[in-house]
Amino acid sequence: MEQRRIEGKSHWYHETQSSASRAHALPLVPEAATVNDPFLLDLALPEKQKADLEGIVSPARKLYTLLFPQRVNTSRLRTFSAYDRLSTALTAAQVFGVQRLCNHYAARLAPLSGPDSSRESNYRLAQITQHARLLAASPSVIDARARQQLEDVGLTFYDLVIINQIIGFVAFQARVVAILQASLGQPVRFIPGMETQQEADAALFSDTATEWQPGIDSVDLRTANAPQMESLARWQPLPELRLLAPLLAHEHLLLNELGEMSEQVAKISPNKQQSWLVAAYTARINGSTSCFTQRVQRGNDDELLVQALRAGSRELNRVLAGKNKESALVQAIQMLTCAPDRFSPAQFLQLEKQGYSRQAAMSLLIAGALNGWLNRLHIALGQSVS
Repeated sequence: MEQRRIEGKSHWYHETQSSASRAHALPLVPEAATVNDPFLLDLALPEKQKADLEGIVSPARKLYTLLFPQRVNTSRLRTFSAYDRLSTALTAAQVFGVQRLCNHYAARLAPLSGPDSSRESNYRLAQITQHARLLAASPSVIDARARQQLEDVGLTFYDLVIINQIIGFVAFQARVVAILQASLGQPVRFIPGMETQQEADAALFSDTATEWQPGIDSVDLRTANAPQMESLARWQPLPELRLLAPLLAHEHLLLNELGEMSEQVAKISPNKQQSWLVAAYTARINGSTSCFTQRVQRGNDDELLVQALRAGSRELNRVLAGKNKESALVQAIQMLTCAPDRFSPAQFLQLEKQGYSRQAAMSLLIAGALNGWLNRLHIALGQSVS
């Protein structure tokens, strides 16, 4: 449908409907745009839980401000506008189905003027929306061709970093909000019939000797400015960001906050073996062969478990039969990764029943959410080669 430059959109599904009226259009929940906490979206948490999460939530709030400022100055190198950013965020939020996020990003997007009605603008927005939907819903299908399609409609490497950071951020935000809602005992609210993410094809993981290659240019060390160099020097040694940091340093402020968050999540992980399982299984579901390979190389000598992960969830559940603690963790991570809108208090109760403390369960689940973000960046900004 042709996009028009109008004063607002009155619905979630901004891709297929718009109002031609010049009357002021309101989102479904207009107050959702004005929240005190733009990351947790004003979830009421106990004080102790707030304190425990502050090291993660604080950089996440800063990232939100960097990704979604009130005004965005575009240029030849940075073409991604405020409308582009919030439209991308809403598309991703709709895929994940967490209502609190959909309300918020719809309310932020509603007052903004959309692009003009030219064929070029329509095609550009269509490609951005398609990329956002696919990377959110089926990250394993994103490849070099998908990246080329964005470049063909004028996105620069700065834009590619921004769009993929936005999708990864909203993926992380949706899962953290889902985790916290479940921890508070809130019932799930999801739309019946909505598709859930499917596990990536096992064929992607048949090759045990894969390497990751960047799909966009890294920061040029000869021309990089001092803040970019400082950011790169600080975060590239972190194992989770070793490959990504030279690319993400184009937008070094975003890299700094993502690095802070990654460092904090690593600190609170209660058990190295369980953290390994969470990271490897999340990468397996999302189809990030590079993240999976890194995890395998960094530490697990249980070859049977590694092969079961390669084969997929059915074989993994068979190998873990009788290991109730690991099975409960795998089931929770699968639900959180594939259907965050359906993640419920039942998952927490099952983890606690198998001996996880509430804090340990929270830490492992948040680590899974962050891994999903990193998986998407690896997939969208590069490719694995044999």
